[in-house]
Amino acid sequence: MFMKNCRCSLLLLLFSAGPLSLNAQQANPPLTLAQARAMALKNHPQVLASEALSLRAGQLTREARSAYYPTVNGNITGAQAQTNSRIGAGVINDPRLFNHTGAGLTLSQLVSDFGRTRNLVANSELQAQASREDYQATRYDVVLGVDQAYYEVLLAEQIVKVAQATVNARQTVVDQVSELTKNKLKSDVDLSFANVNLADAKLMLLRAQDRLQSGFASLGQALGTQAAIQYELTDQPMPPEPPGDENELIHEAFRSRPELRSLELQTEAAQKFASAERDLKRPNLTFDAVGGTLPYIKPGNANPGIPSTYEALALNLQIPIFNGFAFSARRQAAEYELQATRQRRRDLEDRVARDVRTAWERAKTSYQAIAATEQLLKQSNLALQLAQGRYDLGLASIVELSQAQLGQTTAEVENLNAKYDYQEAYAALEYTLGQLH
Repeated sequence: MFMKNCRCSLLLLLFSAGPLSLNAQQANPPLTLAQARAMALKNHPQVLASEALSLRAGQLTREARSAYYPTVNGNITGAQAQTNSRIGAGVINDPRLFNHTGAGLTLSQLVSDFGRTRNLVANSELQAQASREDYQATRYDVVLGVDQAYYEVLLAEQIVKVAQATVNARQTVVDQVSELTKNKLKSDVDLSFANVNLADAKLMLLRAQDRLQSGFASLGQALGTQAAIQYELTDQPMPPEPPGDENELIHEAFRSRPELRSLELQTEAAQKFASAERDLKRPNLTFDAVGGTLPYIKPGNANPGIPSTYEALALNLQIPIFNGFAFSARRQAAEYELQATRQRRRDLEDRVARDVRTAWERAKTSYQAIAATEQLLKQSNLALQLAQGRYDLGLASIVELSQAQLGQTTAEVENLNAKYDYQEAYAALEYTLGQLH
C-alpha cells in the first residue's frame, strides 16, 4: 500500500512538473538580434504601412499611364419624345427628337497633348521610386529602434546581475558585522552603516528590475507587438573601432541615406509636374469613334427612313484660350512646390551632416570610455580587496569599506554602460550612414 501511494505521488509529481517545465521554457524563448530585426520588419505596423504606401504609388503610376490607352464605353439608351419636336434651349444645335431605343459603343483615344501626359507619367514614376526609398527609410528606423531596445535589455539584465551580487556581498558584510557586534568586537555604528549599505543595494536591485521590465516592454513595441515577452537575449560581439574621417562619412551618408534619395526623386518629380502644368496651355488632340444600332424606332416618325445602325469617326483639336487664369495659377503653384521641395532637401542634408557628426563623436567617445572604465573597474576591485582586508584586520572603519563597495559597484555599472552604449552608438552611426540592414 505504501509503495502504491509512492508511485501515485511520483506520477502526480511528474505530470505536474511537466507543464511547469514547458511553461518555463516558453516564458523565455531565445531571441538573437538578427531574429529580432527580422521579426520587426515582418510585423511592425510602420513597415507594413510604408509598404502599402509604396504599392499604392505604383498603382498611381498605372493610373497616369492609362491616358495612353483608348477609353471604350458601352451605352444603352431609350428615349421618349414628342415626335418631330426640336430642342429649343441649352444648346446651339437643332436636333430632332423621336421615340427610340439604341445600343452602341464610344471610343476615345488621346492622340497628343504635346507632352503633358508624358510629364505626368514621369512624375508618377519618380514619386513611386521616392515612395520605395521612404519604405527603406522606415525599415531603417524600425531596425534602429530594435537595436536600441535590444541593447537596453541586455544592459538592464547585466545591471540586475550586478545589483544582485551587490546585495549578496553586502548581506555577507551585514552578517559578519552582526556577529562581531554580538561579540562586542564591533560597535552598533558599524552594523548601522552595514545595514544602510544593504538597503541601498536592495533599492538599486529594485530599480534595475524595474528598468529591465521597462526594457522588455520597449522591445515588444519595437518588434511590432503589444506583448512584453521576457526573451532570452544573446549578447552581441563588440563592433570595430569607429572610422576616422568624419567628412568622408558625411559624403557617404549623402550617397546612401534613403531619405535623401527620396527627396532627390521628389525634386525631379516636382520638376516634371511643373512642366506638365505648363503644358496645360497647349492644344489637346483626340480621336473619337461611335457606333451602334437602333433596334426600335416608334412607327409614325416623320422620317421612317432612319437607318437601324449608326457610326461616326472624328478628330477633335481642343485649343485653350481663356479659363479665368486657372492654368497660370496651377503652373505657378507647381513652381512654388518645386522650390519648397528643393529647400526641404537642403534642410535634410544639413540635418544628416549634423547627425553624422554627432553619432561619430558619440561612438568615438563611447569607444574610448570602454578602456577608461575597465581601468577604473580594475582599480576599484583592488581598492575593495584592500579595504575589506583592512576592515577584517581592524585597520579600517566601516565607512572606508562602504566607500570601496560603492566605488566598485559604480565602476562595474559604468563599465557595462560604456560597452552597451558603444554598441548602441555604433548602430546609430550605421543608421546615419544609411548602412543599417
